[in-house]
Amino acid sequence: METKRLRKIGRPRSVDRNRVLDAAEHLLTEGGTEALTMDNVARVAGITKGGVQYCFGNKDGLVRAIINRWGRVFDAKVRALQKHAEDPVSHIGAHIQVTRESEETDDSRFSAMIASLVPNSDQLEETRKWYASQLSGLDMSQRRDRLARLAFIACEGTFLLRSFKLLNLTDTQWQEIFDDIEELNGELD
Repeated sequence: METKRLRKIGRPRSVDRNRVLDAAEHLLTEGGTEALTMDNVARVAGITKGGVQYCFGNKDGLVRAIINRWGRVFDAKVRALQKHAEDPVSHIGAHIQVTRESEETDDSRFSAMIASLVPNSDQLEETRKWYASQLSGLDMSQRRDRLARLAFIACEGTFLLRSFKLLNLTDTQWQEIFDDIEELNGELD
């Protein structure tokens, strides 16, 4: 009689992607892009390096997943502020308000991610597309839309200058600048 080898079939182990992304964000916040290695992420997440690779493939996939998660969270906050207004100018107004309310620690995590994108044109291209989508629908023949574009660029410029610590702003200065940006955006009415 032939003996068959039976393999135990059990429930496959699953990896909590959000837990892994939380670990990666923690590493970015604490140690910058240098700390973001697959080994470090696995250690902090309490899983194997293979588990991280199974979820994200490689470091580029991990970075892309972090950026996509941040983008989804940011975009959800913008949509919530738009209150069903679908026009691009309302979108930019909500974008400005969400940026204004952002925490400096969130900004530093974002700047670390952007710095890591510079050598990776594929991921940088995704970020370019996201920025282009923020301005899509504006009609540059209309003064209102051109002012919305200007307010958006001022908002993002201020955000990036603070994020990269190129301009040290107190909380008061940050709020004053966003008062001016929102005033510019208010001129749209």
